[in-house]
Amino acid sequence: MSDKFTSSHDVMALLHTAYTSRVHNLSLSINLANKALSASRKLNDKSLTGKSLNQLSLFYMIRGEYARSVRAANEAIKHFEQLHDDRGIADARYNIAGVHYKTDNYHLGLVNLMECLIVYRKYNDYHNQARVQKSLGTIFEYFGDRKNAIRAYMATIDAARKVKAPDLIANAYNPLSGIYLKMDKVKLAMKIISKSIDIKNKSGDIRGLAFALYGRGKVYAAQQKWEEAERDFHQALSIHRDMGERLGLGMVYCKLGSLYIKTGDTAKAKHVLEKALQFSTQYKIIYIIFKSCYQLYRIYKQEGNTERSLEYLEQYLQHKETVINSQTQKVIENYELIAKMESLEKEAQMEKERARILENQARAEQAASVKQNFLSTMSHEIRTPLNAVITITSLLSDRVDTEEAQLIDSLKFASNNLLQIINDILDFTKLDTGKVNLESRPCNLVKLVKGLCETYNNMAREKDLDTELLIDEHLADAYELDETKLSQILNNLISNAIKFTEKGKITAKLKLTSSQGEYDSIRFTVTDTGVGIPREFFDEMFNSFTQPKSITTRKQGGSGLGLAIVKKLVELHGSQVYFASKVGEGSRFYFDLKLKKAAKQKVQSVKHLNKLHNKVVLLADDNMINAMVARKLLSKWGILAEHAINGVDAVEKACQKTFDFILMDIHMPEMNGFDATIHIRNNHNPNTNTPIFALTADITAEHHEEYNNYFNGFLRKPIEVDKLYEALLGIS
Repeated sequence: MSDKFTSSHDVMALLHTAYTSRVHNLSLSINLANKALSASRKLNDKSLTGKSLNQLSLFYMIRGEYARSVRAANEAIKHFEQLHDDRGIADARYNIAGVHYKTDNYHLGLVNLMECLIVYRKYNDYHNQARVQKSLGTIFEYFGDRKNAIRAYMATIDAARKVKAPDLIANAYNPLSGIYLKMDKVKLAMKIISKSIDIKNKSGDIRGLAFALYGRGKVYAAQQKWEEAERDFHQALSIHRDMGERLGLGMVYCKLGSLYIKTGDTAKAKHVLEKALQFSTQYKIIYIIFKSCYQLYRIYKQEGNTERSLEYLEQYLQHKETVINSQTQKVIENYELIAKMESLEKEAQMEKERARILENQARAEQAASVKQNFLSTMSHEIRTPLNAVITITSLLSDRVDTEEAQLIDSLKFASNNLLQIINDILDFTKLDTGKVNLESRPCNLVKLVKGLCETYNNMAREKDLDTELLIDEHLADAYELDETKLSQILNNLISNAIKFTEKGKITAKLKLTSSQGEYDSIRFTVTDTGVGIPREFFDEMFNSFTQPKSITTRKQGGSGLGLAIVKKLVELHGSQVYFASKVGEGSRFYFDLKLKKAAKQKVQSVKHLNKLHNKVVLLADDNMINAMVARKLLSKWGILAEHAINGVDAVEKACQKTFDFILMDIHMPEMNGFDATIHIRNNHNPNTNTPIFALTADITAEHHEEYNNYFNGFLRKPIEVDKLYEALLGIS
């Protein structure tokens, strides 16, 4: 094709050729995409310019030129934002996500991929859905979450089949084979990887063939067919070199070194692993650095070379501790801990080994401390963006028409569902570490249960299910109980009942079983007419991250933690949860609680928004979107909000004038919310005695007891509107 282009049609043809060429000649693809970019700019066509930049970003990402990839993607986003083209933005974010997770910023990769998936689903773009799900599966594998990884890869295959894209199917077969190999399903692993190789040979996807050969080499190695494995690894190496595929090259070097260790050829193993280490260090592929150092450590330890083994052990631990994005590494390690994956045990063993070699080194961190870091990181990193989504939908729900209200309701349901899954994981971790206590206060039990059931009535009606609530008339007006934790138990049981029932009825029942003085014993029962639970699954019912395979379909999502949380929360009340179930007929879950009667609660007066009118609040939050959302919410109540962008800014503004309240985020640059609050309390300024509330996405913040006395309360993000209002009203 000529270098001169007269129309957008010519540029599109050039981009098509560039994209199809990527599987066998990446350098040609980059050359063609650059020509398309130059032509697009001459045509002054923002859409074509963005598409050309996106292709360049993709090709640079594949070749491991990550800085160039991100620059091209960010430039593309600017063009697509001007055009309000969310699909173009999603394509750019997909490339950025690839750079993030390939450089071990897994949580940033995850966030970008989820944003892409929302857009691609909006347009029924199954081709790109398949690509995103494949990348999500890769991230889940790094987290050690095998179940979600398999689910993502199967979603890739489903989406790829809809658009008849065999190469995308093969791309999912490669990692699936690896997972089944780890599960000792060697025959299945070989069957799947052989299918992938057949597809790649037929399609001419040379780059994809290299990854498939690498996968088959791993299966051969598991079968101790050393020559066949070595042949596949070398063929994959050759292709990766020709294609400039850096990540693939590092992976094969590392696996080849492992092969030579198993065959006793330590000289070759050391040579290849040194190459892998040098290569991965040059291109900052942290995952390969870890594996290479660990393998070299093992070799020299077996040879009795303490000095060299210690050298590589120190390198392993140094890179582990100084990884570019330490938050990401903590998320990975702690996610593995929650999932109880074998990789954590290896890490713990490595720490013990280090302690034996260096007696003066500090011991490994205690598991409870690690889990605390996980809770802090996960809650802040994920709940912060959710705060904006949920609060904005709440604000918009009051000002949209009927048709838009349905969209807002759908968004609200989806975001709350995601929040519930995240809360399940975080709450399970807190329960597992024994950091949860009952906080009982007077509560109208009947009103509480009716409210919970009404919440799920819409969910049941959408599936044409009947609902029934049976409440014993002899129950007291109020009981001393932990409303939040009892709600969580019933929420999980009722939502599970609806989730696994396709026809029939859901029944919730409260029955007074005995009464002794000021205490009542009450049986809580949730019954459904759903699919039922196979008997062979009974022993696993309350395990974490578990659902019966025979009844799990794409219709049933969730974290697999619901019943595990129910079990722990019921045990926290000093009781046990029981169940009875029959496949095809339904299930019944029940538990007994002994509750103390409480005085009848006074009816709360209706909230008057003008009670906070003209109050002035200092809002400290480094996230501009969340700050904007919070200010919008506060303005509805007539509150004037002044924004501080970090802890230092908050301290400076607190010295300038008196505020009625201060809402303080915890995780902020320059100075965190804890230190800012201490500074305001302990130094002369107009706000020494001003009420200060922590408003944070970190659910562990309130467990830092050394800071508790400095705050008037801890409020969570996503913002619970009523609790925020009541907290401010109670102080005013």
